[in-house]
Amino acid sequence: MSASPTEHFQTLRDFFRYAISRFNAAELIYGHGTDNAVDEAAFIVLEALHLPVDRLDPFLDARLTADEKTRLADLIDARVTTRKPAAYLLGRTYLKGVPFLVEEGVIVPRSFIGELLMSDALQGEGGLIEDPSAVETILDLCTGGGSLAILAAIAFPQAAVDAVDLSPQALALAKRNVALHRLEDQITLHEGDLFKPLGKRRYDLIITNPPYVTAASVASFPPEYQAEPVMAHLGGEDGLDIVRDIVTQAPKHLNRHGALICEIGAGREAFEEHFPDLPVLWLDTDASEGEVFWLRAEDL
Repeated sequence: MSASPTEHFQTLRDFFRYAISRFNAAELIYGHGTDNAVDEAAFIVLEALHLPVDRLDPFLDARLTADEKTRLADLIDARVTTRKPAAYLLGRTYLKGVPFLVEEGVIVPRSFIGELLMSDALQGEGGLIEDPSAVETILDLCTGGGSLAILAAIAFPQAAVDAVDLSPQALALAKRNVALHRLEDQITLHEGDLFKPLGKRRYDLIITNPPYVTAASVASFPPEYQAEPVMAHLGGEDGLDIVRDIVTQAPKHLNRHGALICEIGAGREAFEEHFPDLPVLWLDTDASEGEVFWLRAEDL
């Protein structure tokens, strides 16, 4: 029997380098919290060993126990052979440094809205929300595992947050994440289709990262994205079926001075063709351009 390629590895550096080589050789696809082999390898080795995921250098030359070496070798191999996102293998991911529990059957959270919520774009000096303290009610549509609802609750601690999803499994995970952050008194979860479970409730801010991928793109997904539930991605032929429903129904659920923030991926051109007269403000982030829009209630 041939020896394991990791048999003589001793340090975290050994496994980090090995993971990068394996991932590059396998031509893996990223996009679930990282966008390259180096960052993916760093996340796996650090999270697996319960180390801070943003501090690699201090630990590179740490010698590993036998159990730690086995765990890293198994995770690296699983990432290559199963092509599942690393977050599924580890059961955890981070948005803006905030941890979230992850499980298969629920989309891995990632959103440019999360970056906006935790930046000065909305409520810093010159931000879009003139009086952040006046935001008393927030709605997160298509909440998935609850990540954006939780970030909104952190960013607006005075606000009551409702979070809606159609998936019972996603809401069960969201409940665990809400409990993880001890936000049960601030966040209420609702099962249902978009606004339906909310009655006539109105909000100061609606945030949503709905399914927005075109049918053609979903059909050609690589294995990493195939591992996620189709319903969390599929937005119809042009990707905007659910987005159109949200924009059309939002006026009935926004307060007079409220606003909608919606993420639509690469759908800007199709969106502007369908809603040519809407005075949309496109919000860019460090990693995106023209993928998130802001609409005031008075403009809907």
